[in-house]
Amino acid sequence: MSGLASIRALLAYDRSVLGRFERSLRRRGWKEATRNHEIGHRSLKNTLVHILNVREAWLVAIDQGKWEVFDAPGRRPEAIESWAALATYRDYVWAAVDPWVARLTDRELHHRIKAPWMPGKYTVADSFLQASYEQAHHLGEIIAVFWQQDWPPPPMTWIENSTGRPRG
Repeated sequence: MSGLASIRALLAYDRSVLGRFERSLRRRGWKEATRNHEIGHRSLKNTLVHILNVREAWLVAIDQGKWEVFDAPGRRPEAIESWAALATYRDYVWAAVDPWVARLTDRELHHRIKAPWMPGKYTVADSFLQASYEQAHHLGEIIAVFWQQDWPPPPMTWIENSTGRPRG
């Protein structure tokens, strides 16, 4: 698999897993989603929003040079006050990522990028890994809360999310 094919597979996996967690959380209700669980971003909803913020920051603002996304209304956790608002923001992020990834080339994966808040040298390919690993870390927080509440977390393994198995 080429670098770009691997990146696209990783992105599809991330999207599948995030969707499963959102659907699972929706079944718990808005009150549980917004309750302060004393995790990094306090509530489970805020953690999902942060995951989307990270993906938007790296794959839209930094990689595509669309810095204006940081000023867009509706992207801050406090602006997301309903499931509909979360879905609107999620769809907005993917709508900015999908067309760009569809036309991305292997060569472009090696372009140098820079996040003003992060030191070092890195590439567009690194930005995908950054967003993916950060999602994994934050989903770990959500899984911990699910366990504390005796809720089964949704399947998040690569195999269950990447092989065409039914999506839960």
